[in-house]
Amino acid sequence: MPEEESTLKMLATVPLFSNVARGHLKGLAKSGTQLSYETGRAVVRQGEKGVGFYLVLDGELEVRKDGKRVASLQPGNFFGEMALFDEQPRTADVVASKPSRCLVFNRWEFWGTIAKEPEVLQALLRETVRRLRSSGSGFSE
Repeated sequence: MPEEESTLKMLATVPLFSNVARGHLKGLAKSGTQLSYETGRAVVRQGEKGVGFYLVLDGELEVRKDGKRVASLQPGNFFGEMALFDEQPRTADVVASKPSRCLVFNRWEFWGTIAKEPEVLQALLRETVRRLRSSGSGFSE
């Protein structure tokens, strides 16, 4: 179970899930799919419809915007969280720079799981509101 423990710890560091209780994180982790990517394989492509969230479990991914390298993602890093809320086009390519493995949540499975776990939905909404308030964007009281 060390791999499961490691995945849960990584998932708990994602700001969107930081207030989710451990037991609920386990259920959430089980709803994801682990996918592997060989070196050079595109994980997502700039301009394609975003339909999922990715948590890097192993390896290294490179983020490229308009063909230029802009970031490197290591285990524990994540991307695509906004795709859980809408299907806007991806803003960058993400390519495996080393053999890599990600925990992936597509938006349909994610919301299906969340619908059965109201506590997770409440934590998710609290964190989203906290982030909106702290960014100064949108209406706040």
